[in-house]
Amino acid sequence: MMKAVWYEATGAARDVLVHGEMPTPEAGPGEVLVRLHASGVNPSDCKARGGSRPMSAPRVIPHSDGAGVIAGVGAGVDAARIGSRVWIWNGQWKRPFGTAAEYIALPAAQAVPLPENVSFEEGACLGIPALTALRAVMVDGGVIGHSVLVAGGAGAVGHYAIQFAKRLGAKQVIATVSSEAKATHARAAGADALINYRAEDVAARVQELTGGRGVDRVIEVDLAANAALLPRIVKQDGLCVTYGSGAAEITLGFFPMILSGTAIRFFIVYELSAEAREECEMVLDKLLREGRLQHAIAATLPLAECAAAHERVMDGTAMGNVVLTLG
Repeated sequence: MMKAVWYEATGAARDVLVHGEMPTPEAGPGEVLVRLHASGVNPSDCKARGGSRPMSAPRVIPHSDGAGVIAGVGAGVDAARIGSRVWIWNGQWKRPFGTAAEYIALPAAQAVPLPENVSFEEGACLGIPALTALRAVMVDGGVIGHSVLVAGGAGAVGHYAIQFAKRLGAKQVIATVSSEAKATHARAAGADALINYRAEDVAARVQELTGGRGVDRVIEVDLAANAALLPRIVKQDGLCVTYGSGAAEITLGFFPMILSGTAIRFFIVYELSAEAREECEMVLDKLLREGRLQHAIAATLPLAECAAAHERVMDGTAMGNVVLTLG
């Protein structure tokens, strides 16, 4: 038996999350069994628990991100992988049992080697926050020599996006934030300039910082909230890469957008193509092994406090990732 957290109905975290014991899974053909040491808690995990999408099974163990050690392998998987440190992606995407448990069995490709210089807690931040940020920086030609605006630069994805943009050749990285504390956090990640969107005119500041040219690329966390800004901040024929929206419907001004020539690239990290994921994993592995990334962990809580972790993520006070530890 293993310790786990699960829910059998969607709703408020403290109403539906149960901490208890379940049978330990076994690795099937092509799978590995991972003994988890850390489980990352992401907004999408919390929203799914709250009912944003239908449950994938009558009982769901939440969380897609995690890190641990391979404890067993199924048929067709090299037994030499047993004992190796790994980080996990899509642990609970289109699957019922995620990483909020002592063990998870999943396809071998979804357990990626974790360098020795990266902790399990840090490894539990890679599947969604880091890969989302890296894809947003790398897609459509990358950022070499470009100016980049990272919306929400103090968020889990934004904090990584600033770093990846700087590491992968951007000439200027601007980030929007909502407070001085968040500005300090984003500046520590390497942002060249910060804009407090609650106190400043974002479009005017972007034009000032870019000499009236606009930025080559916007990495956008909430397209519904910020769509009207795009033709005012993106250079002619520039790009907005968006991975999130605070509303299901987005309104775009046709004439401002067509005159600006701005392109919008949508993506969700859960559905990266095999080629895109492999490319991102290779770049990420190199940067991790070189020790060139900061990992912002706002809080670590034990598995039994999963509900509190969900509340921390959703109340917006956590500056960085919230991670559950499993020993």
